[in-house]
Amino acid sequence: MASTASPSSASPFVAVPDSRYAHCSGYEIHYMDWQPAPGAEPAGTVIAWHGLARTGRDMDALAQFLAGQGWRVVCPDTLGRGLSQWSRAPREEYRLSFYARIARGLFDALGLERAHWVGTSMGGAIGTVCASGLFEPSLRARIATLVLNDNAPQLAESALARIKAYAGEPPAFDTVGELEAFFRQAYRPYGWLGEAEWRKLTETSVRRLPDGRVTPHYDPAMIEQFTAHDDDYGIWPHYDALEIPVLLLRGVDSDLVLPEVAREMTTRGPGARGLLHWQEVPGCGHAPALNVPAHWQWVLEHLQRG
Repeated sequence: MASTASPSSASPFVAVPDSRYAHCSGYEIHYMDWQPAPGAEPAGTVIAWHGLARTGRDMDALAQFLAGQGWRVVCPDTLGRGLSQWSRAPREEYRLSFYARIARGLFDALGLERAHWVGTSMGGAIGTVCASGLFEPSLRARIATLVLNDNAPQLAESALARIKAYAGEPPAFDTVGELEAFFRQAYRPYGWLGEAEWRKLTETSVRRLPDGRVTPHYDPAMIEQFTAHDDDYGIWPHYDALEIPVLLLRGVDSDLVLPEVAREMTTRGPGARGLLHWQEVPGCGHAPALNVPAHWQWVLEHLQRG
């Protein structure tokens, strides 16, 4: 017997991403591709880029929400993270200028003439140097808006030292459960995550070593960005060059983006041009997980400014 369910009783759209690969600057780069709801008026494309020692799967919750609003969301794994290849020249390639080259390759591979950028921590820095056009001039006109999720053009030295300490020597454990316990401690500043979210965070960022133990899913040599390059994250010239709407999401307890730096951002670059919007995120440090409706709404409202 045919179904008599009316359109209003149909189940809400739940986006399911495709796992894809692109060749960018000589490397295979993995990304999750979230397509908008069937029949929805296309709103545009968002590049959602993760933080230093994380993977693109951190953006799942935000991407699923945005896909339901008509957006295509592309969530890459940075070179040396997740399912993307590892660098053959860590000292030269684990740095913002090469990540910008990878990003240009991704834009070209996907045929993107214009997209919005949401970046957490390192992902925000990559977005800043891409949108400035100082490293990759062709990207300047291809990025419509920028969300900096707990990232700024100047980062606190004490927080960088903390990050280098845990990222440079990733721990190894006998069990996935022990690794999850480590992640729960290391990423407590993300804010609230449910039990299933902690398990997913762990299972999407784990690899097994030859001796059978498990460790975070990234190349430890990516720490060369800090040891081989002096202040790669000091990017005020890039920020000052931005002429697009920028949203700063700052965890109220962030030890990486200090309040005085955020205030300086309001007086320079897009801040001086009236293009910066600054939102303090309660209950978070570095960095908000972008996994609750309030976070999604702030991002969505900003995308609509472009």
